[in-house]
Amino acid sequence: MVGVGLIGTGFMGKCHAIAWNAVSAVFPQADRPRLVHLGEANAELASRKGVEFGFEKASGDWRAVVNDPEVDVVSITTPNQFHPEMAIAALAAGKHVWCEKPMAPAFADAQAMTEAARRSGRIAALGYNYIQSPAIRHIGTLLAEGVIGDLNHLRIEMDEDFMADPDALFGWKHEKSSGYGALDDFAVHPLSLVAVLFGRVSRVICDMARPYAERRTAGGNSRAVETHDIASVLMRLENGMSGTLQVNRSAWGRKGRIAVQIFGSKGSILFDQERFNEFQLYVTSDRPAEQGYRTILVGPQHTPYGDFVPAPGHGLGFNDLKIVECRELLAAIRGDRDTRLIDFDDGLEIERTVHAMARSFEQERWVDVR
Repeated sequence: MVGVGLIGTGFMGKCHAIAWNAVSAVFPQADRPRLVHLGEANAELASRKGVEFGFEKASGDWRAVVNDPEVDVVSITTPNQFHPEMAIAALAAGKHVWCEKPMAPAFADAQAMTEAARRSGRIAALGYNYIQSPAIRHIGTLLAEGVIGDLNHLRIEMDEDFMADPDALFGWKHEKSSGYGALDDFAVHPLSLVAVLFGRVSRVICDMARPYAERRTAGGNSRAVETHDIASVLMRLENGMSGTLQVNRSAWGRKGRIAVQIFGSKGSILFDQERFNEFQLYVTSDRPAEQGYRTILVGPQHTPYGDFVPAPGHGLGFNDLKIVECRELLAAIRGDRDTRLIDFDDGLEIERTVHAMARSFEQERWVDVR
């Protein structure tokens, strides 16, 4: 039985806890984990969340989780700037690691995390759960089968509106220490889809924008915003495709949008994360009189939807994708090499692409990723 440690109990911490609690119920072939040790910023919060999430022990010091001999794998769901120290310490202690994205604000820290994972020989995975979507998995199958022909262009966008209110208070995601802003807070998710569906990005040119230069602080003062909420990128992929990437975390009305448009010589595919139990397919092989986009509703025939729901049309949710990711992680820990995960090596390539985009913005020119 795999012993689990969890550091952080916010939105993603709860999401990990749900996945650890549910994985063996959804996937009976998965090892049933033992929820051993939860860590938080203080003992009172840790104790309360430990009871809520079902952990045996709780500590106000994350190091106690990492050093617990009964813990085999550590979930890291803290703010971005804390990922490197925690992940490297966990790997050095012989633990497997499941770390939320992005890896780290600084590329050198992401490199150090990757090197620590290689030295340890342990599984080190990143929290890119959107790649687990049954729709995305099936789109990948259609692309591999050449259903829409030779691929030539990709448009991918991610938008939310949690930064849209100009009167919202200054928060940690507005600090430079958290990263570039939407580029690494957001763009890494679309880039994970690019990685699994198309491969690496070779060249980029990027523009970023800061819609609100200042934010009010809780104390009533104002503070300069140090990150950018909007980024627009032209891309050239290694497979020859052209592409655009647009991300905006201040887009009123958008709640969880990752819109993907894929164009080929024989058709196109459209997908939107806000309606992620369906996608649209257009193929030129249809008779001209019947050509048009058809909606493909996700159902049990689209792996792994059927492990959750036996009937089509009922739909999966965000947390379900995390349960799938948890299953993939447990399979990798067991030694299965045929798993669908973004490990630290793959994650480093995503970070390399993000930092190339940032360099492009600073230098106002096209930049090679590698």
